[in-house]
Amino acid sequence: MTTSRPHPHAHSFHTARAHSFNNAAAQYAANRPSYPPTLFDTIEALSPHPLHGSRTVDVGAGTGISTTLLHTRGAHVLAVEPGAGMAAQFRRTHPHLPLVRGDGNALPIATASTDFLTYAQSWHWTDPSRSVPEALRVLRPGGVLALWWNTDAVDIPWIADATTRIHRFLGVDHDTPIEKSGSGAPAALADTAGHLDFTRRPIRWSRTVSLDTHLANIASHSGFLVLGEDATAEFLTEERAHLRRLFPTETIEETYDVDLLVAIRP
Repeated sequence: MTTSRPHPHAHSFHTARAHSFNNAAAQYAANRPSYPPTLFDTIEALSPHPLHGSRTVDVGAGTGISTTLLHTRGAHVLAVEPGAGMAAQFRRTHPHLPLVRGDGNALPIATASTDFLTYAQSWHWTDPSRSVPEALRVLRPGGVLALWWNTDAVDIPWIADATTRIHRFLGVDHDTPIEKSGSGAPAALADTAGHLDFTRRPIRWSRTVSLDTHLANIASHSGFLVLGEDATAEFLTEERAHLRRLFPTETIEETYDVDLLVAIRP
């Protein structure tokens, strides 16, 4: 039986998790889910201008999952990434896309220069007391701040059960996400000072993957990365056995709800 893990000191644990991706950049790139076209359709429907031809800055770009999709939509996109390992993976995979090192708390971007400022799975690593003013600084009037997260569709029974097992192993409360905003970020948390008027939209989608990919995706989350391979091996072995009973073909449909927040700069 897998046992719970005690939760370390919040600040140091948060910092360790933020840096944990750098040593697992290739694993992250290979196994993390992408985003559906409907997400970008919805962003444009909530925005005063299209992505095509826009100056877009994708912050916390990681290995480039969202950056490449924005580029495909016709945006002139610049990636901003704080982590050395993630930035190196980005440059290996997407050498044609521009990338600079930096983070949302102190953006290396000129004032009033940006049409879209996007954060895919990354706003929760910022300090809103700093990242909100930075967003307002770099966005042009009418510019758009878009934040989104892939979240597990826990209304599906097998996903809810798997989430409970993961939380039990990590030693966190059932309602606490694997990553800080794994269940999305309500507008009140995304902007604690209330400077922005967010519109929120859920977008459901799914992907079909092998059992190996599913488990590798789980292991690429920060809560597991900080524990290391040895500490998570027992959990992944038990989870593999459990899911094989549910999915004997070892093919799994992962269902997600993208939690999207969009705000327009006055």
